[in-house]
Amino acid sequence: MADKAQKKDGIWETVKTVVYAVAIAVVFRTLFFQPFWIPSGSMKDTLLIGDFLFVNKMAYGYSRYSCPMGLCPISGRLFASEPERGDVVVFRHPVNGSDFIKRLIGLPGDTVQVKGGVLYLNGEMVPQTPAGTFDEVYEPQGPMGHEPRCENAPVGQGGLCTKSRYTETLPGGRTHDVLNITDGGFGDDTPVFTVPAGHYFFMGDNRDNSQDSRFSRAVGGVGFVPAEYLIGRADRIMFSSAGRSLFYFWTWRADRFFKAVE
Repeated sequence: MADKAQKKDGIWETVKTVVYAVAIAVVFRTLFFQPFWIPSGSMKDTLLIGDFLFVNKMAYGYSRYSCPMGLCPISGRLFASEPERGDVVVFRHPVNGSDFIKRLIGLPGDTVQVKGGVLYLNGEMVPQTPAGTFDEVYEPQGPMGHEPRCENAPVGQGGLCTKSRYTETLPGGRTHDVLNITDGGFGDDTPVFTVPAGHYFFMGDNRDNSQDSRFSRAVGGVGFVPAEYLIGRADRIMFSSAGRSLFYFWTWRADRFFKAVE
């Protein structure tokens, strides 16, 4: 009898340990940091397919979308803090419910336009200076096997895929790299967007490979993103793998481990 009681107690302790661990993980993910894998090339060369990072959920406060599946019983934002122009932000897509990651370009009240591939904020051109090229191998990338788009297309498998790179300096002095693949697309010449109160305007750094606020939700873009849809700020890459599986250790990018997101 004693052995049965001890066995029962042991099972109960294991169950409690698992429940406590899950509860702690849920609280940690909801209040502090959310893991995020980079699935696409829309933020190259700041973020590459296969980068793994933790999203700082304390940065902007909390909304219903701070919880998995948007289940937090919150209206608006609690402990809200305004994001800064140039932040790399994870947010919930207002239509399809997936999590996106882009750079914050336009704040409430700003006007945003792209002319000839150059960004204009509040009527002023945002400076771009040439920064060489971004080079990568033309091959399937990440678990989804996406192949990169190349400025020097067509490129055969295993060939060198290049894109022109520019350093963009936002008002306030923050800088980041942007890439160019083609000229003359809709994203290179847009109407003037006026960001409504309580909303934000986002763009990908890989400017010709990003469905962002330049595009309406009807065609797969995100349009203006309401503040309550912000999840958190991407601060640092923790791990990175160029392969189709995390276990392909020979594809790990050690030079990107613990790299700051700028």
